[in-house]
Amino acid sequence: MDKQAYRVVTSDVNEMNEKIHRHRRRILILTVLVVILLLGTVTGIYLYLISRNYTEYDVLKTMEREDSSETQFAIFNGNIVKYNKDGATCINTDNHVIWNQTYEMQSPIIDICEDYAVIADKKGEDIYIMDMQGPCGQIKTTMPVQRVQVANQGSVAILMEQNGTGYIHMYDKKGTFLAEGEVHTENKGYPLDIALSNDGKKMAVPLLDVNEGNVKTTIVFFNFDSAGQEEIDNIVGQYSYADMIFPRVEFFTNDIMAAFGSGKTEIFEGTQAPEVRNEISPEAEIRSIFYNDTYLGFVYANENSENSFRMQVFDLNGKEIFSKDFNMKYEEIEFLENGEVCVRSDSECAIYTLRGWEKFHCSFEKSIKKVLSAGGIRNYIFLREGETQKVRLK
Repeated sequence: MDKQAYRVVTSDVNEMNEKIHRHRRRILILTVLVVILLLGTVTGIYLYLISRNYTEYDVLKTMEREDSSETQFAIFNGNIVKYNKDGATCINTDNHVIWNQTYEMQSPIIDICEDYAVIADKKGEDIYIMDMQGPCGQIKTTMPVQRVQVANQGSVAILMEQNGTGYIHMYDKKGTFLAEGEVHTENKGYPLDIALSNDGKKMAVPLLDVNEGNVKTTIVFFNFDSAGQEEIDNIVGQYSYADMIFPRVEFFTNDIMAAFGSGKTEIFEGTQAPEVRNEISPEAEIRSIFYNDTYLGFVYANENSENSFRMQVFDLNGKEIFSKDFNMKYEEIEFLENGEVCVRSDSECAIYTLRGWEKFHCSFEKSIKKVLSAGGIRNYIFLREGETQKVRLK
């Protein structure tokens, strides 16, 4: 019987492990390169889309709408409130009616905070409180309404004036009277505006005092929570400014508020008593102000420029986000729901990103009343004369 020879083969384990390691490293490098390429491509497409200037659009859907020539529009938690002297109607973006309220007003004004809206007759006596389902309260005042504010739980603050005395009344969402206060012009000054915090627990009132030709504005802060219970008339702070007028005050959050003045804008913050957080000094005489919960903007006249106007946008820390010159005669400037800035006239519209890029500019044959963002980079809703259009920029 032949003897079979056997040979023992020794495997190089270290070499095998090195080959496996190199293979894995190549796969990892290839994977990283593919991910970087994909991210770069996606980022490039995104930057291209947000920095691109659009001048045309495709109409995706058109819904007919019946409005009077005096109808105004406001955005209410993603829906649309159209209102005029005869009543208000809340519709969704498909033009379906959510609720309707009839009334007779000479000069309707509206304020909205989250799930509540209030409509009042300026210099009249009628006020209606609405939530997302419809009317929930009504107020009949005994003095002319000057300004009205609503909080996110439906409470309403009303500034009224009669015979040189300012009156501030508070009501709940059903229209039940809660509290009142008087501001006598000869003692403190004339109230120019009111601002109510989102939770309804804080209020700010600028008082204008004109004495022998000297002008002074005092901004008075009220706290209706526990912090103000032990203070006289719930007043937790006052700031006075000589030779300045502050015609507008507004809360951005429960604790942050801005006072827009003729010489500067003051930003206050405080959970109990307010303190000056930042101030913004205007470059020139302010033509318009606009704001949302995160940013505030100003428009000035550009006297020594080929562009008629200059726009500046700041965050709540007073840091400039962008500045932009433009030459469009406009009727309204506002932040859209996606944070972009819309500049609109009856026949022209421009949209700017928060980088200051002009994203869209177009003229219209049929007048445009309002613009809404509709999700996505290029989707918008145009409220045109007699119709609602869902569009995509192209």
